[in-house]
Amino acid sequence: MTVYQELDHALERLEATLKAADLWSASRPPASAFDSRQPFCVDTMELPQWLRYVFIARLSAVVEAEGSLPPNCEVAPAAEVYLKQSGVRASNLLLVVKAIEEVDRVINEAD
Repeated sequence: MTVYQELDHALERLEATLKAADLWSASRPPASAFDSRQPFCVDTMELPQWLRYVFIARLSAVVEAEGSLPPNCEVAPAAEVYLKQSGVRASNLLLVVKAIEEVDRVINEAD
């Protein structure tokens, strides 16, 4: 399995997990929200919006084009903090963080 196939599967699992946890954001942020210079667009989006419309979308585009992967990825720790502060149920928090950790791992272990 190529790194792109592995990442595609990890992104699919993350999407499914977000949907199952009712964290798959249906409301697309305004175009101006994407101009944020803050990490995770914290000043313009909620984390579920960022995961769907930035993180998953951009990584999916990289997979499709078999483009350059980021040199590293450490989204899970920040997502865990956000989800805890948001009051997400512990079981959902665990599942979502594990799915994000898998994406992080694939990217970090890519050659």
